[in-house]
Amino acid sequence: MGLPAAVAAAVLVAGWGWAANAADLGTVRVGVLEFGTVNWELDVIKENGLDAKRGFDLEVQGFASGQATNVALQGGAVDMIVDDWLWVSRQRAEGQMLTFVPFSSTVGALMVPPGSEITSLEDLQGKKLGIVGGPIDKSWLLIQGLAAERHQMDLASVVEAVYGAPPLMSQQIEAGALDAVLTYWHFAARLEAKGFEQLLGVEDAVRQLGIETEVPQLGYVFFEAWAEANPELVQAFADASREAKALLRTSDAEWERIRPLTRAEDDATFAALKARFREGIPDHWGEAERADAARLYDLLAKLGGEELVGRAAELQPGTFWPPVTF
Repeated sequence: MGLPAAVAAAVLVAGWGWAANAADLGTVRVGVLEFGTVNWELDVIKENGLDAKRGFDLEVQGFASGQATNVALQGGAVDMIVDDWLWVSRQRAEGQMLTFVPFSSTVGALMVPPGSEITSLEDLQGKKLGIVGGPIDKSWLLIQGLAAERHQMDLASVVEAVYGAPPLMSQQIEAGALDAVLTYWHFAARLEAKGFEQLLGVEDAVRQLGIETEVPQLGYVFFEAWAEANPELVQAFADASREAKALLRTSDAEWERIRPLTRAEDDATFAALKARFREGIPDHWGEAERADAARLYDLLAKLGGEELVGRAAELQPGTFWPPVTF
């Protein structure tokens, strides 16, 4: 009886030691949309112990809207949220010293029905176009910029634009009430699984506008002061994020495990979501990508003006958290 008891005690002590090490750096509280795609990556971190492996504890808090996550960050209820670096730059210009590390390069796509006669941006003239995100949505501005550069078209003036939420726009195009739709990537993937075709990805439009590198569009956003007080914690989180992405890039088994989180209605939808998510995993993040981000910002500032970028005529220094590169 003595030996098993001693072994049990040793195991218990070892477990306590592991638990203590797992929280050496503290906790990262990430605020997310309840059904947002970032949950897939965060679940991989948590379920595979990638946070504990690096000495911190990941805590995920779900919210009903993007505005609610912003309020939670501003109020200190969470340490990080997911947003784009354009918003971060605007916030910095207004005195809110936020900063950014990459999550995904995937934004959205311009989709058309199966067998559509629309095969180029020029063919959108006179068509009914559904647009998610409103008149100054970044994707819509970039598509307009490309149409102007390549085809000398004022796209906004030659289409019948219909603005709405992603689920509504998907319903409308499936019902034949729209000729094309510009929507977020995961809604585009669901349409793709139903036979709809991608006319143009927003990432392709960015490249055609002269941005040579793959610039991550979405990322983890946090206050610079918090990062300066917890630099090892930020780096540990970034490393765990990268390892989770590596798993999602290579492991079909891991995708099967998180399949319920994707809410895929069928195998085709699941396959499309997996493929498009993998396409959006950033491979590099360094000086070249940051320089291209500044060029992309200049382009968007010209297209969207003060309504989009506020008082920040150029990308604000510090928008990207300097220590995180890969």
